[in-house]
Amino acid sequence: MGPSQKLIWKLYAGVLGAVTTFAAQKLVTMAWKTVTGDEPPSPTDPRTPLRQALSWALASAIGVGVTQIVTQRFAARRWSDEMGTEAPGGPNKLKLTI
Repeated sequence: MGPSQKLIWKLYAGVLGAVTTFAAQKLVTMAWKTVTGDEPPSPTDPRTPLRQALSWALASAIGVGVTQIVTQRFAARRWSDEMGTEAPGGPNKLKLTI
């Protein structure tokens, strides 16, 4: 795979990842408001209870993390379908043996 394909892959995956991460954060915020009835807390505000700050951080991390995994898998599948080659940085080449 040439350098131009790697650059195109990085742009494609990067833009798609940025857009979906933004959307995921908005969805997590809406879910938080629906469940708690309040705006999401600011984890850096010293008046925010630690439990609430940690709950928000965990909810955000799970929402964005799951979105990134799904997006990367989608992008790699689309790349393979369109380009006929494995996406750059495809399956891990390192095999673990026990």
